Amino acid sequence: MSLQTAVAAPFRHMHRERLRRPEFIYFLAIDRRWMSRDQAGALISIAIRAGLLKDDGGALVPTFNPAEVEIPLGFRPSDDIFLQEENYCETLMVRIAEARGMSEQEVAKEITAITSGDFDGLLLPEAGVVILARKYGVPFEDLVPQLRESLRGVGC
Repeated sequence: MSLQTAVAAPFRHMHRERLRRPEFIYFLAIDRRWMSRDQAGALISIAIRAGLLKDDGGALVPTFNPAEVEIPLGFRPSDDIFLQEENYCETLMVRIAEARGMSEQEVAKEITAITSGDFDGLLLPEAGVVILARKYGVPFEDLVPQLRESLRGVGC
């Protein structure tokens, strides 16, 4: 997995179990020149959402053992690691559309009607899609942790 390899590399190279955010960015952007500083910052966010990193009082700590990750000679992460994020809100919308035989646009309209109409715009789309899934009996329990996490970052 390229994302896990890119996350493991700074910890393995520096022989550390924790890195401050600037150290992590420095390794990826300046030392290795694998990406820009902005991309390195985005990689941290992606890795945290993917559960590969956690922020422990300002220090980044891997949730896996970096020593167990093989880093091939000449490794350079591809731009695909920035596309690995899945939008779980959209995933649930697709499930609803498939279960009900509706288009995704119709599902989006229903979510908008719930969030805007029923809750006067005070409800986030993540909550609206869960309400709709529950209404139609579409399973969503496997997506709850990711939907909660998306509330801290990007919405639907």
